Amino acid sequence: MNLHRRRKGFSLIEMLIVIAMILILVSIAVPYYNGARMHAAETAAEAAIRTIHTVQMQYFSQYGKYAGSIAELGPPMSGGASATAAGLIDVALARGVKGGYRFTVIATSAGYVIHAEPVVFGTNGTRTFYSDQTMLLRENNSAEPATANGPESHPN
Repeated sequence: MNLHRRRKGFSLIEMLIVIAMILILVSIAVPYYNGARMHAAETAAEAAIRTIHTVQMQYFSQYGKYAGSIAELGPPMSGGASATAAGLIDVALARGVKGGYRFTVIATSAGYVIHAEPVVFGTNGTRTFYSDQTMLLRENNSAEPATANGPESHPN
């Protein structure tokens, strides 16, 4: 009689212990992942604002004025580039939403204003941005839109 039977596989207790350990590791990692994702979206929003500044300069040199909306910087539906669709930015940014942020460009008597706000505050980002033809980037660390009087944003 064989007193030592061979066990094949894992017992239920062993499996439960492994699953519990995996859940603990996931619960530790998820907050870091979400924070990194929001930081990446905010960094991308800052880069998009710099891009808008660059293309506003191109638009001004071509048409003698700043674009009054973000759509004016985007690609034309058909035909060649014009003041209403200059083809200077991609379609996603021209639609006003990219990388979890909503962008607006407004013409002013002095030039233009750019606003960038998370589509869902706290999920896509925790900062709103403001910039204008001075090219200074301002931020606000709440859901309220950033303004010209807000603190200057410094890249992290």
